Amino acid sequence: MATEPSADARRAQPQSAQPGVWHAGWHSRARHVPSPNHGTRPAGTAIDLVIVHSISLPPGVYGGDEVERLFTNTLDWDAHPYFEQIRGIEVSSHFFIRRDGALLQFVSVEDRAWHAGKSSWQGRDNCNDHSVGIELEGLEHHPFEQAQYETLARLLAELRGNWPIRHAVGHEHVAPGRKEDPGRAFDWGLLASLTGWQSEQLPPLAMPPLQA
Repeated sequence: MATEPSADARRAQPQSAQPGVWHAGWHSRARHVPSPNHGTRPAGTAIDLVIVHSISLPPGVYGGDEVERLFTNTLDWDAHPYFEQIRGIEVSSHFFIRRDGALLQFVSVEDRAWHAGKSSWQGRDNCNDHSVGIELEGLEHHPFEQAQYETLARLLAELRGNWPIRHAVGHEHVAPGRKEDPGRAFDWGLLASLTGWQSEQLPPLAMPPLQA
């Protein structure tokens, strides 16, 4: 059960009905970096799921533009030995939240980003069809920054003001055994307190976060 949000947490939650937040699925206060890696959602699909991921390129290195380049198909595959493992992949997410809380958007929420891969949630496969993908700059099982949680909480409130979002889960929950992000260090309890979401809206049996 989520705890009652603190006064600071409530201040971190903007009014989702604010005019002008969204324009054709694009967040007006995010930095737009359009990705070609997207498609059309199936007709009549309700956008009701958020999938939280973590990513850094190279793994554990923060602050560069490599993630932006990956999502826009402009990454120099020869710039680091790790990139050979992912050479040629074409992926994207809707949003990317940097360590300092800065928000970037790559794909309109109205479109289908390529973030979850083979996936299933509550008996529904192909989660890309009905989900919003949010990447946090980070590494699986490593703690995230307070600023990232605050930006994520604001974004969830704003998404719910426009689409029928019912759940937020990790990539690890929709692709168990294949993916581990955002990992055991992600503090779902903190996210619950910032958003006021109830336990049934978040991953089942979420473990306490690992300590740094």
